[in-house]
Order: sequence, then structure tokens, then C-alpha cells
Amino acid sequence: MNYLVAVLANKQQAEEAYSILKKDGISPEKVTILGDGYQSADEFGLINPNQQGLKRAKKLAYWLIPFGFATGYLFNLLTNIEIFSFVNPIINHIIGGILGAVSGLLGAIVVGGGVGLTVGSGDALTYRNRLNAGRYIIITKGTDSLISQATRLLRQFEPEYIQGYTEPTNA
Repeated sequence: MNYLVAVLANKQQAEEAYSILKKDGISPEKVTILGDGYQSADEFGLINPNQQGLKRAKKLAYWLIPFGFATGYLFNLLTNIEIFSFVNPIINHIIGGILGAVSGLLGAIVVGGGVGLTVGSGDALTYRNRLNAGRYIIITKGTDSLISQATRLLRQFEPEYIQGYTEPTNA
């Protein structure tokens, strides 16, 4: 399936563009408007970058926390650093391991969450920001010829942004 995404400045332009597409024979089921008074990004299914970041941070924490504990324990064991001088050396090693686990958790949050926010969302974050700024998005889905026809029709509205996408096939 192919998609065409066009960002328009206001509701009036979006409604006019929808009407033009409909008049030119493009089925209303093939055209979606996102924006205030229409579908939201979540209703349409745009990826939420915060959810992606949280998911990646959890995946990374799954192995970074135990690895951090092990390396913190071993580091303390090899260096014999006394974290607290009044406790048994084994307890100091365990505290070193706990500090290593906390470092692993912090790394998972910073790296996993940061990468999920910036990379994992693709263009979805850009589109969400434009919707939050009061813009409207028209999404047309269909064959190559339908997308070409919609592109030609939507260009007359001078969209802020227009981009075509092809959904990957599962082979």
C-alpha cells in the first residue's frame, strides 16, 4: 500500500483539498484528515515516540541492570575499595554491584529512551508536532496511480510538506 502525506496550513485548506480529491474520483475511504475536529494522530495510528522510547529503555534495562551489577561487584572485588569501612567486605562488594546496577538502569533510560524518542519514531514526531501547531494533515492511501493523481491535486494548495511512503511488504 502506498501513502501520500500532505501538511496543510489550516482547516479550510484541508477541507477544500478533501473536496477536490473527492470530486476527482478518489474514494472518501482512501482519504483521511488529521487535525483539530478530525482524527487525532493516536486514532490514526501514528507511532507515539514516548511509548517507543519507554519500550526501548525496558529492552535495554533487561540486560544492562544484571550486567551492571556483575561489573560493579567485580570492580569492587578487584580494587578492594571500601565504600563503607564499618561493614563486611562482602557487603561492600554487593553495594558496588548495586551501584553498577543503578548505572546500568541509568544507561538504559538515557540511551534506550533517547534513541526511542529521536530515531524510533521516524517522521511521526514531525507530524505530531505539526498537528500540535494547528496544522492539518491529509493522508491518501492507494495504488501508485492514485497517489500520483492525489499528488497532482494537492500540490495546488502549496502544502508545507508533502511526502510519499510505501508500506513494506512481508516477504
